[in-house]
Amino acid sequence: MRSKEQRPDATAGDIRWMRRALELAARGRGRAEPNPPVGAVIVRRGKLIGEGFHERFGGPHAEIRAMTAASGACRGATLYVTLEPCTGLHKKTPPCCDAVLKAGFRRVVIGAGDPTQRSAVPRLQAAGIAVTTGVLEKECRRMIAPFLKLRALGMPYVIAKWAMTADGKIATVTGESRWISSDASRDLVQQWRNQADAVLVGIGTVLRDDPLLTCRIPEGRNPLRVVLDAEARIPLASRLVATAREAPLLIACLPLVPRARRRRLTDAGCRVLPLRGARGHVEAEELLRALGAERITNLMIEGGTGVLADFFERRLVDEVRIFIAPKLFGGAAAPGPIAGDGIGSPADALKLREPVWTQVGADMLLTAMTDFQFPISS
Repeated sequence: MRSKEQRPDATAGDIRWMRRALELAARGRGRAEPNPPVGAVIVRRGKLIGEGFHERFGGPHAEIRAMTAASGACRGATLYVTLEPCTGLHKKTPPCCDAVLKAGFRRVVIGAGDPTQRSAVPRLQAAGIAVTTGVLEKECRRMIAPFLKLRALGMPYVIAKWAMTADGKIATVTGESRWISSDASRDLVQQWRNQADAVLVGIGTVLRDDPLLTCRIPEGRNPLRVVLDAEARIPLASRLVATAREAPLLIACLPLVPRARRRRLTDAGCRVLPLRGARGHVEAEELLRALGAERITNLMIEGGTGVLADFFERRLVDEVRIFIAPKLFGGAAAPGPIAGDGIGSPADALKLREPVWTQVGADMLLTAMTDFQFPISS
């Protein structure tokens, strides 16, 4: 679709209702995957008559839920949807394009096109429906970036998250790090875990902090917990292993790990995944491909410094979420968030795109995109 040519057709009302559709789409994060989160709004004469979002994989799509909420009274109305209606073969649900055509809409406003399917736009226009595309397209495509990356590259969308002080430290010189960020920031992390398909830490973080990595939101969903542990040396007494039968735990190790060491983990309820590696470390790309094969759509890295360095150096991080607390630790030996060799010249720095600053409690949250290999722009 040549959305740039059609954007001038959008009105202030179109922007308003598409923003509402985006708000709805966000509610489906963590449940719609591996499908994309989508929101839909139905408006007649400037008034909302129905709205919906894709609540869970295998359930009704956003357009169907919005039409149901409108009690089927859609003839002559306008449909706003963040992603163009699906036109694919009947799988878990029928194609939404068919239902949209039967409903008798006067106009359909689309945020983003779906490059993974045949476009619905020609069919809608052939039926006499006025179609406007590309409304808040960048925001709509960002919403479905994990879905697009998984379909295009077979790997999950990677989010790197950490908290640091205003002088860039993630721990004191004695290694203490609890707590750098505010209560509000830590509550937000729980919401992110509820939305994530998987979270990742290295064995160093496990041995140092003994994290749990579960979602503590009532009725929240626990993500798949993944540990990069080349030698499978995670202690059986760790909180991760102790809860492996309650929340899924995957140990990614090298193939040379003795069978007996793997068995002690599987007997404890862990899943052990041998993957190729180099220089004694599991290859990050191999892990992402393995997770992608299981339709893991998004992965949040929660530590440590070596894991972050490896993923950044290999340009495998798509987005960063960084909490900056109004605190100073100081100390030349106090660690920063990313280890590795670093760069020699500021000109070689990885530049973050589209930065957004948000105050969360006493902290500032920086959310930004990296210059990753899979662009979300059309």
